[in-house]
Amino acid sequence: MEKNVKLTGTSSYLPGEPIKFEDINDYLGKFTNAPKKIQKWIDRIQPMMSEMLGIEYCHYAFNNKTRTFDEDYLSLAVKAANLALEDAGIEAADIDLLIFGGAYSHQMPPISTRIQEELGIEICGEFHIHSNCTSVYKAIKLAHSLLKSGEYKNALVVSSNIASSCFIPEFYNQEKVTKEDIFLRWYLCDGAGAFILSAVDDKENGFFLENTYVESAGGKKESAMGNSHPYHYNNPLIDYENGAHHIRQIYLNKMRDFAFDDNDKTIFYNALKRMLDTKKIDLASLKRFVVNMPSRAVCEHIMQECTDLNIDINTFYSAIKDIGYTGPPAALVSIDTLLKSTEFKDGDLVLSFVMEVSKFMQAGFTLRYVE
Repeated sequence: MEKNVKLTGTSSYLPGEPIKFEDINDYLGKFTNAPKKIQKWIDRIQPMMSEMLGIEYCHYAFNNKTRTFDEDYLSLAVKAANLALEDAGIEAADIDLLIFGGAYSHQMPPISTRIQEELGIEICGEFHIHSNCTSVYKAIKLAHSLLKSGEYKNALVVSSNIASSCFIPEFYNQEKVTKEDIFLRWYLCDGAGAFILSAVDDKENGFFLENTYVESAGGKKESAMGNSHPYHYNNPLIDYENGAHHIRQIYLNKMRDFAFDDNDKTIFYNALKRMLDTKKIDLASLKRFVVNMPSRAVCEHIMQECTDLNIDINTFYSAIKDIGYTGPPAALVSIDTLLKSTEFKDGDLVLSFVMEVSKFMQAGFTLRYVE
């Protein structure tokens, strides 16, 4: 018989002191060796990005006084994991499935095994999923399936991100820098989050994971975000000289050609509709719709668009304004912030959904509160 999957613990961990959005350029550092046109453009676009994104504060593991990092992916993930374990009231030894979802990674061994080591878990099932902002949704889906089957009892789903390491001037070959290379500097910041999910027999007293959904709609689309690394190991010096390591994203005015269909509906809307139809999700009891998108302008468009799906604008929720967008961990951080700041009643539904633009991967999940 299938098990129920209960969300028994959540956490978020944000490094450093909150940095005001208008201070991002000064905090991360100026591009003193970039082309003069780029330097002027950076100063000019800062207030424009503030208006478009609507973010007031963000967090960084980067220390601008020492020009070094106070945390790394591993330390952030372990701190978030320990907080989630404490919230769930269980020990690390109780975890028999560990899944890390994060952005692009090139380290060996995989960080999932390093987290396992740091937590002192001798033996467990483990997975490392890296596919940017949908990675944690894929981790949740995998944990959901494996827990429902009864193969595992307690899963730790954890994610961390240090986006600032890709946006400080020292990272770039500044002579090769373009606007597209720097565009994401204002979108992403650092942080970590974790879920503890448990297989249980009875469905009572808490939040339960009901539906998980993953798709890629980019099979016939060009990539809108990414780097230029080849699909093999390459001479790092050559990659640096060519700027192949720079993370690029196209502008929003160009994004429209990628993100809208012939009926003027967004890829986000179409994917969400497919999830609702495929999973037969009844939105009558929807309490909160958590949209993980790092742009106020985009979120406002999506909010209006999704009223066609009978989603009340008043159900929309985002924690991004006050803490910034942490990339893959944002889904975990947002739910942790929401559940610890909102009262729920029996039957309330929480829906979380994301669109990731590198290849238009999209995903979502629902949580149901049961008394």
